[in-house]
Amino acid sequence: MKKSYRIAATALVISAMASGVALAADKLPKKAHAKFTSAGAVKAPSKWREWVFVGAPLTPNALNGGAAPFPEFHNVYVEPKAYKYYMKHGKWAEGSQIAKELVTVRENNNAEDGSSQEVSGVGYQQGEFAGLELSVKDSKRFKGEPGGWAYFSFGHHTPPYEKTAEAFPTESCNSCHEANAGDDFVFTQFYPVLRAGKK
Repeated sequence: MKKSYRIAATALVISAMASGVALAADKLPKKAHAKFTSAGAVKAPSKWREWVFVGAPLTPNALNGGAAPFPEFHNVYVEPKAYKYYMKHGKWAEGSQIAKELVTVRENNNAEDGSSQEVSGVGYQQGEFAGLELSVKDSKRFKGEPGGWAYFSFGHHTPPYEKTAEAFPTESCNSCHEANAGDDFVFTQFYPVLRAGKK
């Protein structure tokens, strides 16, 4: 009986350790996480343009009846450790950060469709920086949010942006991401760089 007990206990310990390792593997190092104030506001990342650039979707006003919900280019950057984890495991780890910098559509010749004539031809080119947003996956901090994701804006204007931001209400961002995003609340259908790494 004692031997059987020891074997069972050992099996339980190994199982618990394996579960712990699996859980830890789903988390990024603390230094990769977003920083927060004592009041719970997120701090703006300092070097998001040095993160991994994954794409720049555009839905301009000129192609959406003059009133597109998101008329700017969305330059999207993923924090490097979060990107590496996604490329390796095909899922978003706890602590993942994704920054979205808004950039206006360059105006040149004021064509009816909002395009501009450039040396490379007629098309849509980037103009000026116009805002910064951040999404953070932290199921412990945001346990009431679907998927553990929270969304922030540091201002919809030219730099400098705000230094901190409060999370948007669930219905403002999270509900749309939950209903339409391709993978774990992230619009991977718009980013072939991320789709290529999906395991």
